[in-house]
Amino acid sequence: MYAPKPAVTQSRLTSTRNRRLWILSIVWVAVYFASLFSPPLLDDADATHAQAAATMARTGDYVTLYVNGIRYLEKAALPYWLAAADYRIFGFNSFATHLPLALGVGLLAALAYRWAKHAISQTAGFYAALATLTTTGVFLFTRIFIPEVLLSVFLCAALYCMLRGLETSRKGYFYGMWAALALAVMTKGLIGLVFPLGAAGVYLAITGEWRRWREFRVVTGGLLFLAIAAPWHILAGLRNTGGMNGHGFFWFYFINEHVLRFLGKRYPKDYNKLPGYLFWVLHLVWLFPWSLFLPVAVLDLWRNRKDYLRPKTFANQTMLLCGIYAALVLVFFSISTNQEYYTFPAYLPILLLITLSLARRESNVLRGRMMSAAHIVFAAIGFLIAGALFYGLWSSRHLPFEPSIGDLLAHRAVGNYTLSMSHFFDLTGASFAALRLPAALAMLAFAFGPAVAWNLRLHRRNTAGLAVIAFTMALFFIAAHIALVRFGSMLSCSQLADTANDLVATRRIEPNYQLMLYGDQSYGSSVIFYTDHRALLVNGRSSSLIFGSTFPDAPHIFLNSQDLLHTWGTGVRHLLFVPSDQHEEVEKLLGGHYVLLKETSGNSLITDRPLN
Repeated sequence: MYAPKPAVTQSRLTSTRNRRLWILSIVWVAVYFASLFSPPLLDDADATHAQAAATMARTGDYVTLYVNGIRYLEKAALPYWLAAADYRIFGFNSFATHLPLALGVGLLAALAYRWAKHAISQTAGFYAALATLTTTGVFLFTRIFIPEVLLSVFLCAALYCMLRGLETSRKGYFYGMWAALALAVMTKGLIGLVFPLGAAGVYLAITGEWRRWREFRVVTGGLLFLAIAAPWHILAGLRNTGGMNGHGFFWFYFINEHVLRFLGKRYPKDYNKLPGYLFWVLHLVWLFPWSLFLPVAVLDLWRNRKDYLRPKTFANQTMLLCGIYAALVLVFFSISTNQEYYTFPAYLPILLLITLSLARRESNVLRGRMMSAAHIVFAAIGFLIAGALFYGLWSSRHLPFEPSIGDLLAHRAVGNYTLSMSHFFDLTGASFAALRLPAALAMLAFAFGPAVAWNLRLHRRNTAGLAVIAFTMALFFIAAHIALVRFGSMLSCSQLADTANDLVATRRIEPNYQLMLYGDQSYGSSVIFYTDHRALLVNGRSSSLIFGSTFPDAPHIFLNSQDLLHTWGTGVRHLLFVPSDQHEEVEKLLGGHYVLLKETSGNSLITDRPLN
């Protein structure tokens, strides 16, 4: 038995709260806001989605998304509206593109704090927010312009409003739920309804709260939902008809992108599905380091399962709803086609399960041993990581520093990697020489942070120990971002775009040149974004632009090899982007009749005539 704690004054509680809010703010600024300014937009999804938002900002068409002049009908509009608004304010750059994502992380952490604080205590809120800011998956999947973090905010806000509405019977919470559901649909389609309504249905059936269905304001709330979500969908459907086989937006967006994608029959079939074992195991990585405490939450759920089946407290209601919702998301995407980041919306509910258990059960003897075991495992992992980094730094100590790591690794065909963490395989001795600063920071973080956290745990300073775990991850994320910047020349072709822009500025090439890309537009999507030139795609009619290219008014941007030969050297100047793995093919096709403008990380920019 522990001696009862002395009463805590209100001023001390306020001081503690303010200190913790400052800590959370500093972590967000250091990890998420400071990283908005670099690197430049990455090729593939990052710059492709940015093109759609940039076209909105330039044309004022906020209904139909366009990428390289082709209709891009597979995405909901809200994330692109936010980025387009940023472009009008801050210009067309990486900061404006990723600002909504950074703000989304801040909102997700604020929601975690409010939810856990109301459920348990201020300490629980601090744990939940800190875990949200320092979870690997949250950091990793906000490096590119994808809407998952915004979707998570709206979905979890809807669930929170539902619970608070049931608790207080205030209609404002239920209207907030309907509004959040509409914004979720405007962020990523029908899953904005499927996940929260599915979880809510199971929860209401288990608890018997379904009898209160009238309180949900189904009619007026449904009208609010339609007022927010319906107008864009209707306008997009009316403005985009007559595509492939007579199909338009409604078929492509609702049937192809939702139903057929789930069944693995989406057109075109350009999505991977992770193997089952990898899908589940990787979540331990995405939720690291807080996944180490997952056994605490699982045992808590099992031991108190009767309390959760008929929850009488807001904390137990939260545990039940979060468990149902997280299970629904994970099982759904284990069946459907999936990408690594698709289960992002389950992160916050799982983190709430973990942190609420930590906050409630720290004094429990068995649970205390499990927490200590998690600290020991974290210390062991930290020791191994620090040792590996030290070995890499020591083995590369005599190698020269190379600022452009992309030139070192161009021969490794990294563009063929499909998993987000595959670039760890590129950490050769030369790579460590180019990454000494981030590697040293990460080594120091893992060499000392886990050990200090374990020591604090041994002295029963649990809050301080968990905070040190979070600080360790924050420092590691800062190091990871520095490494990402060093990898920037390999992951983004913005330097080639800069070369073209500089040549125009110095009048060495004409501003009305014709940009061309060899292969799919995603290979050089950052070139299109930063030059603001529509590109002709040579042998690149593939991927997400196929359906949009079937509309009668679609521009003729797709060429074959013979078309390239016929146009090369005629008419206006042509600039051709060549991916690293297509050099031999282009060299054979053009027979050396080109001028090399710039080569970086194996990618090159060539032109069909000498410079002015």
